[in-house]
Amino acid sequence: MQTNCSRRQFLKTSSCGFGSLALSGMLNAGAKLPSIPQRAKRVIFIFMAGGPSHVDTFDYKPELFRGDKKDMDFVGVRTGTFGKASKRTLMKPMWDFQQYGECGQHVSSLFPHIAQHVDDISFVHSMHTEGVAHGPSTLFLHTGATNLIRPSMGSWVSYGLGSENNNLPSFVTISPASSKGGPRNYGSAFLPAVHQGTSIGSAGNISDAKIRNIENTQLTYKEQKGRFDFLGQLNKIQASKVPHDERLEATIKNYELAWRMQMEAPETTDISNETDATKKLYGIGDKSTDYFGKQCLIARRMAERGVRYIEVNYSDESNNPRWDQHSNMPKHAEHAKATDKPVAGLLADLKSRGLLEDTLVWWGGEFGRTPFSQNKNGRDHNPRGFTIFLAGGGVKGGYAHGATDEVGGVAVDGRVHMHDLHATILHALGLHHEELTYRYAGRDFRLTDVHGNVIHDLFA
Repeated sequence: MQTNCSRRQFLKTSSCGFGSLALSGMLNAGAKLPSIPQRAKRVIFIFMAGGPSHVDTFDYKPELFRGDKKDMDFVGVRTGTFGKASKRTLMKPMWDFQQYGECGQHVSSLFPHIAQHVDDISFVHSMHTEGVAHGPSTLFLHTGATNLIRPSMGSWVSYGLGSENNNLPSFVTISPASSKGGPRNYGSAFLPAVHQGTSIGSAGNISDAKIRNIENTQLTYKEQKGRFDFLGQLNKIQASKVPHDERLEATIKNYELAWRMQMEAPETTDISNETDATKKLYGIGDKSTDYFGKQCLIARRMAERGVRYIEVNYSDESNNPRWDQHSNMPKHAEHAKATDKPVAGLLADLKSRGLLEDTLVWWGGEFGRTPFSQNKNGRDHNPRGFTIFLAGGGVKGGYAHGATDEVGGVAVDGRVHMHDLHATILHALGLHHEELTYRYAGRDFRLTDVHGNVIHDLFA
């Protein structure tokens, strides 16, 4: 379905809110009505950049403990080793595992706080993906392509559903990195520019977690309003000269959104009025958890205000992103300590507010890590088998899907490709991944390209 709307139509219906506009096909050219039952209204994606080790966190492998320092044949995934078998030495996890919850899910001692929520979580132990380097794999996770310019998943969600709040962006990314795909990870590519993710903060820095240039301290509200009205008149004249210009329409909509955001956006990112108990729940005030706790709390505030897709980034600008321990696996303990309590706090907070039911929380990295050692004390990238987890949004709690082999090297049972995960998340949002398309350069594009299967077993 392809539709176009004029600025006049947009302004006439803007009081209905972006959600209503999306459903009527007014805001999003080509937007689709939800064709399947909608379990989730929004997504919070918690991105663990660098590739956390599944065999040290959530994928318990007794054989890996028993086979420590044993040599096994593994097929290479790197350039020069691809497809070639070679002897590699198994390395057992550095942390113990225990069973938690009524479901009995094994969780390592790295995540004692998340472990308390396993009965609300669906673990997917059989993930596999494309790309072996951080850049391509990170792009694939976000866009479904390793090296081509494609819309981010958040942009697709915005395009398909719009926003529930016409004063805030429909897609926000908190503290994203400028490397490993950078802005392409939240870009709209060939989708209308209004669907591009709005970034706040920067990697490793939450102090500037605000929408840039949203406030004007030099002019009064009346003066700003006068300028905005005058700009609107000029835009109207320009729009009449080039009707149905999508880029111009998107620019006008972005100006109008920016004006409306001045009232609500600063309050959304301001956590000063949250209770001490809430801040403590997220670990705010503690040195190790303050940074990521603030990110997760801002994500909750955005979720309850109608932002459709919120990405929380645990990342940095180094050559080896956060979880990328090729020669220093003990470093995982530092990253787990920084994120465990904030993520658990987010899950608890959403649940207590009745938001977890219709908010899909997705935790994961671009790939996992090998069961064998690298540089004696590290693990290499592993795109062939790893773990992510989902919570809320209609998924089963206390559930584990699929499995890797006996040592955690390769997904073998109930395999879930990243395209499948994308299809499944869209399904939870009421969007059919094969129907959510946009025509560009003579063909219909979609997030899952020509692939993807919904993992129905994940839903209650």
